[in-house]
Amino acid sequence: MNRPVLATIAALTLLTASATAQANKAKEPEFEDRPLSSWVLDLKGLAPQTRNAAAYAISGMGPEAKSAVPALIDALKDPIAAVRFPVCIALREIGPDAEAAVPALTEALDDQNDDVAAMARKALLVITGKDPLAPQQ
Repeated sequence: MNRPVLATIAALTLLTASATAQANKAKEPEFEDRPLSSWVLDLKGLAPQTRNAAAYAISGMGPEAKSAVPALIDALKDPIAAVRFPVCIALREIGPDAEAAVPALTEALDDQNDDVAAMARKALLVITGKDPLAPQQ
């Protein structure tokens, strides 16, 4: 084969490989036409309502939002219970992929807000399959 034909074949092969890689690339999960990364940024918003809405939005993405777990762990330290509560819900909805949050959720069992503590317990039950407050045998 001559060089121009080989060059054309090589270029087409590269284009096909690039198009295939783009097609196989996982799309970032979305909620209300906003990507997960946008909601994660909102977890650090100034207004508690913004942080609350972000946590609820992330919870609506379920296990697909697993990349948000580190940000959700940080958000468990939020001074506002109305933010910590939906953060626990989001971690529960992510499920076993939120295993990195177990230590932070275990701390949240002692949250001064009873609703947050109860939701942390529910999250731990879903993530680990065990009730953290069940009597030990």
